[in-house]
Amino acid sequence: MTSSLHPTGRIAYFISASGITNLADGISLVVWAWLATLLTREPLVVALLPVAIRLPWFLFSLPAGIITDRTDRRRLILLMDLLRASAFFIATCTVWFAFPLAPPPAHGIESPGVFGTLVFCAFLVGTAEVFRDNAAQTMLPTLVEDSQLERANGRLWSVELLGNALIGPALGSLLISWMVWAPFALNTSAFVLAALIMYSLSGTFRPASPAERNWRKELKDGLLFLKDASLLRLLALTTGVWNLFHQAMFIGLVLHVQENLRVGAKGYGLILATGALGGILGGAVADRIVSLLGPGRTAQWMTLGSALAFAGVALAPNGYALGLALATFEFTALVWNTVSVSYRQRLIPDALLGRVNSVYRLLAWGMMPIGLLLSGVLVSVAELYLPRSDALMTPFIFSAAGAGLLTILAWRPLGQGLNAAP
Repeated sequence: MTSSLHPTGRIAYFISASGITNLADGISLVVWAWLATLLTREPLVVALLPVAIRLPWFLFSLPAGIITDRTDRRRLILLMDLLRASAFFIATCTVWFAFPLAPPPAHGIESPGVFGTLVFCAFLVGTAEVFRDNAAQTMLPTLVEDSQLERANGRLWSVELLGNALIGPALGSLLISWMVWAPFALNTSAFVLAALIMYSLSGTFRPASPAERNWRKELKDGLLFLKDASLLRLLALTTGVWNLFHQAMFIGLVLHVQENLRVGAKGYGLILATGALGGILGGAVADRIVSLLGPGRTAQWMTLGSALAFAGVALAPNGYALGLALATFEFTALVWNTVSVSYRQRLIPDALLGRVNSVYRLLAWGMMPIGLLLSGVLVSVAELYLPRSDALMTPFIFSAAGAGLLTILAWRPLGQGLNAAP
């Protein structure tokens, strides 16, 4: 690998581009789901837009790993940012021409053509995210020394959270309350800028090519590596089940905030931003916590803390308490990710990193669309027996109970496995 930039400069460029794309992702976090509620009030239909973003993690994680290990990872990131810019441009034009929107019906969809186009754009955005994130996570270890992985990952996730969960949701909520199409237009510009930054990062970031290009064999190599790494499988499954509970909470959350807490788009963005403060703090201190407690105990206590945070979301009586619960939630998630991803980056050889990473993320992230659909199903079924205000709470109760059970089952294996790892 060659580059005209000092390693410090390369990682700064890399983190800057990731920060900008995550700012756009943070804006999207509010606007996709909120826009869906402007077109329909049916929970299952509202879930379709977020599902369209997450479904590619299930469909394309494995192909993304093969492609990541065959191509220059910087170029792949650049192309995916341009694809997302194109998708957001189409979404901007679609919402622009549909404006002003009629009140959403209690049943069915207002402007099915607009809704269908937005689902397609969301699917493109999610697909590009799968390939970009896999390439970025496998590119990071080539930019820093092995001993600096926790520090680099902590910095990266702090910057990502700053955009994804603090500035992005607040900015997205302000924009969508001002003009519905505005956040989509801003995201178009953000992804173009991120692509330009990656273009300016010179150098070759292509892993060593396999002697024989055979996608079946290449995929099998990745699957066999994960099969033989029991601790890696445990981390993937734990993350996957946790992500299912997290996403199962999502649709109920946006409707609960609107209907039960009577909070508008701006307030919802501020609640999410408050949660992000916990994540930013977690990213800043994660390496110190790991050094103090060790990776095993850190993973155990963060899993327990997330279960308590799920319960806090269910019990929060107002937006302030909900923001505090989400802050605890994000803190535990960031510290957990620092442990799991740093272990993964150290363990997997660079030539296999993309494929093994993709199989890992298929298990860890492929559960997200299932959780989103489950959220809509839980609310819809609960409405048959409970008032709507109570039905909207069922995903929170389900997620809190499930996260508690996950903590009990994973506690001992996580501690023993990570403490014994080199």
